[in-house]
Amino acid sequence: MILGTAIWICLSFYLGSTQHLRGHSWEWTTARPIVHQEPFVVVWNLPTTRCEERFGITLPLGVYGIVENKGNLFQGQNMTIFYKNQFGLYPYITPEGEWHNGGIPQNVRLNEHLQRASKEIRELLNHSFHGLAVVDWEEWRPLWRRNWGTKKIYREASEQRVVERFPGLSGNEQSYFAELEFEEAARALMEATLAMGRELRPQGLWGFYRFPDCFNDNWEKEDNYTAHCNPKEVQNNDLLMWLWEVSSALYPSIYLPLKLPESHHQRYVHHRLREALRVAQFGPKHPLPVIAYSRVSYRHSSKYLTEADLAYTIGESAALGTAGVALWGDLSYSNSPESCRSLRDYIITTLGPYVVNVTTAAHLCSRQLCHGNGRCVRKQPYKLGTFLHLDPQLWEGERDFQHQEVSAWEQFHCLCYPEWTGSWCERPQWTGPIKGPECNQAMQYYEVYDAARGNHVIMRSNICPPSVYDKKTELR
Repeated sequence: MILGTAIWICLSFYLGSTQHLRGHSWEWTTARPIVHQEPFVVVWNLPTTRCEERFGITLPLGVYGIVENKGNLFQGQNMTIFYKNQFGLYPYITPEGEWHNGGIPQNVRLNEHLQRASKEIRELLNHSFHGLAVVDWEEWRPLWRRNWGTKKIYREASEQRVVERFPGLSGNEQSYFAELEFEEAARALMEATLAMGRELRPQGLWGFYRFPDCFNDNWEKEDNYTAHCNPKEVQNNDLLMWLWEVSSALYPSIYLPLKLPESHHQRYVHHRLREALRVAQFGPKHPLPVIAYSRVSYRHSSKYLTEADLAYTIGESAALGTAGVALWGDLSYSNSPESCRSLRDYIITTLGPYVVNVTTAAHLCSRQLCHGNGRCVRKQPYKLGTFLHLDPQLWEGERDFQHQEVSAWEQFHCLCYPEWTGSWCERPQWTGPIKGPECNQAMQYYEVYDAARGNHVIMRSNICPPSVYDKKTELR
């Protein structure tokens, strides 16, 4: 009896630990597409409206399938980013020591913040908003221990707040209560902000920019730099479970530093993405979509990414199974006719063709290998030379890639969307219909390529057939 109880306790502990490590699912799955049935997309998040409005220079983003807001607006129904001074009452302290909105999370009037942010959401986003909703708050981090360097000022201000109220406490006691109050207030502010956004615009993909982070930036301080995430920071990400559970998307940063040696570029991005995909499994019901933030140029530089580094950022994101990449930039890309022409040339000669190649490859592999019900992901994640690419020579020859050989995807396997299972995502997990505006039938029949059998078969699905979504680039 005692032995049986001990075995049961050990088994329960093991199962619980496994579930914690994997998130809330026994079987690794992947998040639903953020564009109808498209496993991987590239989203434009640069303020380039001025190129056409002021200088008459059009950026041909749609030609290459890059998702943009209508009118190329910086904030719109497909992509919206909220900055610190444009969204509610975000507390922060400037480098000059000026306090805004109370300076630290403990001083925020939460109800007033939510009222103001609610008003801004309603004014900016339609009721049917279903795009990326990114909150960019970078002045402090919600975990006390992560506020080092210039962010140490938030720890000092929090400790001073405790000293003023409880001068009789010891130094250790003051630090303890300061940490407790800071983290509690930071959590309440971030948690309530996302919860409100999801309540007002439930179809939006709400999350914070640069969460989760990997903190693998110490290449200048480490003799044998491997680009692996700091193990302590991986544990710290587990402490943010409350944030992952209230988010509906993750937005890690994969900006490439110009000074990072080229030999480390891909591994630097790889490990940041792997950590985000690990955290994505902690979604409350299904894995969270990971949309990595990248740039068209190197960090703190106007130098455009080489084609190799497009592969190491956009291509690596596709090969590992993220939902897409958001390309960010500031006003410097559209502040003159010269900068607009330079950006247009880069899109036409380098960025656009690469985006078409990798998104088409991801699309075809998903349809041919995974029945359109999952993403193609590297079988061996650390095999960094493997990408979802179409042969450039065949591409230039305008071959019909709809009949691409399945052998082209032999280095990949399927991760299924939540409603599907099987090695090739060929079996639905449940039979309840998914009804959308373009599809009102509970069950659909369509022909797909069965990679396991090597021929075409008739499949039954409760998701609308791919033909319904052809040529769609609107986020859902």
